[in-house]
Amino acid sequence: MAIRKSRPTSPGRRFHTVSTFEELTTRKPLKRLTRGKKASGGRNSDGRITVRFRGGGHKRRLREVDFRRAKPEVPARVATIEYDPNRSARIALLHYVDGEKRYVLHAVGMKVGDMVVASDTAEILPGNVLRIERIPLGATIHNVELRPGGGGKIARSAGSFVQLVAKEGPYAQVRLPSGEVRKVLRECRATIGQVSNVDHENIKLGKAGRKRWLGRRPHNRGVTMNPVDHPHGGGEGKSSGGRHPVSPWGLPTKGYKTRNNKRTDSMIVRHRKRKRK
Repeated sequence: MAIRKSRPTSPGRRFHTVSTFEELTTRKPLKRLTRGKKASGGRNSDGRITVRFRGGGHKRRLREVDFRRAKPEVPARVATIEYDPNRSARIALLHYVDGEKRYVLHAVGMKVGDMVVASDTAEILPGNVLRIERIPLGATIHNVELRPGGGGKIARSAGSFVQLVAKEGPYAQVRLPSGEVRKVLRECRATIGQVSNVDHENIKLGKAGRKRWLGRRPHNRGVTMNPVDHPHGGGEGKSSGGRHPVSPWGLPTKGYKTRNNKRTDSMIVRHRKRKRK
């Protein structure tokens, strides 16, 4: 999972870095566990752009990743470690002893030939799945469920992990990558270890074209637009906007709280942004 730096033979290559992909064991995915993905270009069913600055990009096929790990007590062998164009993490192909094959998130330390299992009696090893009440405090986990049996929702991107910090009553407390401490039911399940491809955050695209390969079109600043297009637009000469930063629709964009889910407010023990005294 190292990073290779390119020689500066052109301006686009000067700061260009790329993963070495040395952990991958195959180039082609298992065809029956993939399906086509239709690009939307940021448009909804009416053809209107609802997400700006999207479009183009390389054609992809979706990999059907099993976030539920819904085969309890059935051991599986890690057959391959593969690249997934739809996520930052790597994925691993599991061959279960009953003959079924499934993709799961690849964890740091998982190697081809390792045996993993979803069981409350499983060892605390990367790739094994247990209920949180069976995991020791201080353990590093990922793909954490928010509802028992609902499939992993927390810590699924490259290099992310959650730390189990406390158990109290029917709940456990976990520290998220953002620094937030949150309650989760002890009956929820999680996968041991840290998500693979830890160096993903250190990769530099190096040139605009590489971002276009990912399906991201150029992002225009509001101050470069006309007043009809953005609240920051217009002005004689170069302008800095003349007001606090807002979106094209006038909503504040820095420090403005948009969370509106009072139902789960009580589950947050410590917010990621502490209040100043």
